[in-house]
Amino acid sequence: MSDVKNPAEELEREETLSDEGAEPAEEPALEPEAEPIVASEAEIERPEGANLLQMLIEAQKEAKTNEDGWQRARAEFANYKKRNDRERRELFQRAALDTLNSLLPIIDDFDRAFESVPEPISEDPWIGGVSMIQRKFATLLEQYEVEAIDPTGGPFDPNLHQAIGAEDSDEVESGHVIETLQKGYRAGEQVLRLALVKVAN
Repeated sequence: MSDVKNPAEELEREETLSDEGAEPAEEPALEPEAEPIVASEAEIERPEGANLLQMLIEAQKEAKTNEDGWQRARAEFANYKKRNDRERRELFQRAALDTLNSLLPIIDDFDRAFESVPEPISEDPWIGGVSMIQRKFATLLEQYEVEAIDPTGGPFDPNLHQAIGAEDSDEVESGHVIETLQKGYRAGEQVLRLALVKVAN
């Protein structure tokens, strides 16, 4: 038997021995993924200009809020003042009209007295003095825009007149006032006293 070795066989035998004796290669271990680093807002360094800009924006918002609140408060106060002034004027007006209403019977007495002044004394200075008092009452009524209601000859209005009798009349239409027995008074739309009248049938 020949001792000559076939080089190809020898090479194949060496590779087989090498494969059998070698340890299996380890796969490289995967490194764990790094977690993202989250920095707090305090840790983030901002440029000084950015901080000042943010402070300016917040200050402007606060100023706008304060201005809106101030304007609302001012408008509410103005409305309150107007309402309070109007209520005070109305209260004063009602009190004045109530006082004038209590004077109407006295004015009626003056009117009736001057309607029946005897002719011989109509030119007496004393009558002239009393007439001045009557005119002062009339001026007082004018100051408060109080006007007399004397509807003689006009249509009967239950909102302004109080009928205390009805008569047949050839001179006045039916439903109209024949005679005013006592004048009424009103201030604007407010009736202080109804006029007492007779109405034609």
